[in-house]
Amino acid sequence: MHQLDLLRDLVILVALAIPVVAVAQRFRIPTVVGFLLTGLAIGPHALGFIRDSEEVAGLAELGVVLLLFTIGLELSLSRIIRLGRSVVQGGGVQLVGTAILGGLLAMTIGLAIERAVFFGMLIALSSTAIVLKLYADRRELDLPHGRVVVAILLFQDLCVVPLMLLTPLLGGADEGITAVLRATLVSLLVVGVLVAGGRLVVPWVLENVVGVQNREVFTLAIMFFGLGAAYVTAMFGLSLALGAFIAGLVVSESEYGLQALSDVMPFRDTFTGIFFISVGMLVDLKFLANNAAFVLLLTMGIVALKAFMGATATRTLGRSLQVSIVSGIGLAQVGEFSFILAVVGSSVGLLADDVYQVFLAISVLSMLATPFLIAGAAPIAERICRWTRQPALQLTTHEYQAVSVLRDHVIIVGYGLIGHNLARVLKAAEIPYVILEQNGQIVRRARLDRQPIFFGDGTRRDVLEHVGIDRARALVFAISASADTRRGVAVARQLNSDVSIIVRTRLITEIEELLRLGANQVIPEEFETALEIFSRVLRLLGIPANVIEREVHAVRGEQYEMLRGLSLPDLRLDALRHLGVQVNVETVMVEDEAEAVNEDPVSLSLRRTTGATVIAVIRDRQTHHIPDPDFRFHAGDTVVLVGTVDALGQAVRRFRGRLGGPPDGSAPAGADIPAHPPA
Repeated sequence: MHQLDLLRDLVILVALAIPVVAVAQRFRIPTVVGFLLTGLAIGPHALGFIRDSEEVAGLAELGVVLLLFTIGLELSLSRIIRLGRSVVQGGGVQLVGTAILGGLLAMTIGLAIERAVFFGMLIALSSTAIVLKLYADRRELDLPHGRVVVAILLFQDLCVVPLMLLTPLLGGADEGITAVLRATLVSLLVVGVLVAGGRLVVPWVLENVVGVQNREVFTLAIMFFGLGAAYVTAMFGLSLALGAFIAGLVVSESEYGLQALSDVMPFRDTFTGIFFISVGMLVDLKFLANNAAFVLLLTMGIVALKAFMGATATRTLGRSLQVSIVSGIGLAQVGEFSFILAVVGSSVGLLADDVYQVFLAISVLSMLATPFLIAGAAPIAERICRWTRQPALQLTTHEYQAVSVLRDHVIIVGYGLIGHNLARVLKAAEIPYVILEQNGQIVRRARLDRQPIFFGDGTRRDVLEHVGIDRARALVFAISASADTRRGVAVARQLNSDVSIIVRTRLITEIEELLRLGANQVIPEEFETALEIFSRVLRLLGIPANVIEREVHAVRGEQYEMLRGLSLPDLRLDALRHLGVQVNVETVMVEDEAEAVNEDPVSLSLRRTTGATVIAVIRDRQTHHIPDPDFRFHAGDTVVLVGTVDALGQAVRRFRGRLGGPPDGSAPAGADIPAHPPA
């Protein structure tokens, strides 16, 4: 029955959250607000759909763990280490300053000094879960204010345990300052061991796990690191979320961080929703209604106080006024760890029931306001800068700009032979591209070659979004797994209706299904082999290259229907019937050390000596028509010739270099003739 009650509560919770979140998205309200409102409505103090919130609270704590784990994956340990001064100085000024001002504010409303100090400690903590999730969604974690806020939030999380040990002292317990210092040192030691040990063990373990080539094993290993680190920190009295956050930072340093983030995301979204709903369930709406004016004024005062101290702490780090204001506004809410601290304070008599309800109301209201405050932080900062005549800068970094300008690029899924050759061509053509590959060894070798490659599943929504599917021009699936390819095509088409999707397949029967799912072109391997043989045979028979290319293009353009037996062949190879009579067109690029370099059509005597005629020259994408007395052939020019097959063969020789091949321009016996690219 106990399990059945919990299941019933979860069914009610999820069923009501779906329409609320859908409505929130419809009106562009952050989902966090929808979750909090759902909790307010279904809790024991409102509609009463869920009367025992303790069971849900356990799941909510798991949600915080997974949220902090994924946030750690989105950051990196090396980046946090670079924030060392910001963590200690910025976090210290913000935490101590907010606690002092909050305590003074509490004393003005009648609280005793011990309770006022504790109240200041409660409001000094900000919401790591909400702020980092919003910053991650807005892609602001790596911006100047994002880095400062992350540093200050990290300091706050590290101080949760010392604050919990200090609370009994304020309540009259006999712990002593020595116990507080001892616990602080233990906390730092545990964190240091997790970081150092993780950097040694995690990459080695993941490398061997990836070698198994099983997605389930990889996901289980990632979850083990996150939950295992949370368990270790909890054993030493630290918060579960802190351990998960550290584990995420360590995993993000490996090349497997992107795939790990994608695997954990579905679990995170589910359980963090439960967390925010559980927070809303704690608020007594009747108490809030009876004290609405007082609670609203106090909430606005605390939000303003926290924004001021956050901006002050950021300013002490030498940041601009604009960055300081945006950072302060981002830290202006009460955090989720304050609820944990409030439970300890209530047990030692530091929080009376009415004060506890005031604290809950302030916390939830400040959380509800956070998405809107963060969205309006930049405009507010700009107005204040203009009013104070301070320079307002673009809040971006070089790293963020490099990512944001990646547009009209090609995403290659799979770095086998096809993906490798495609990347070489794109690199030579200076076309931006990104590669996704799930083989760890291939990823490491490609990174040594300075390829823009990520370890990740290219059929997953989160992975494709990370590499800019919404801004990509083309997506190429060069993998052999049919089921994965179908899923990837469907997901990619949902994410970007305009991207061109090109798919490689081994099965003829897959063509129609892939086209239905959204692929623009499907290239079956066996038909491409047939076309390659077709092209080489025609070339050996002396058919001009442009005629061969026209017919190959026709076959590909009809999605290989002729080869699939769905249409009758209609090849117009007139040259087979009129060799030596029909006039053909050929193009050739002028090579270095060719006879034609620095000559003109007249001095080269092409028409007199070969019978071929130059009708145009393409240089720097500009077409030059002949005759022009000042024109000279340059290396790299593309020359358009007309004439008979024999005439063209002789003329081409004049534009080839000494190493350009046989005199007639044909390929030597046994040489590879490159296949024409897909249309």
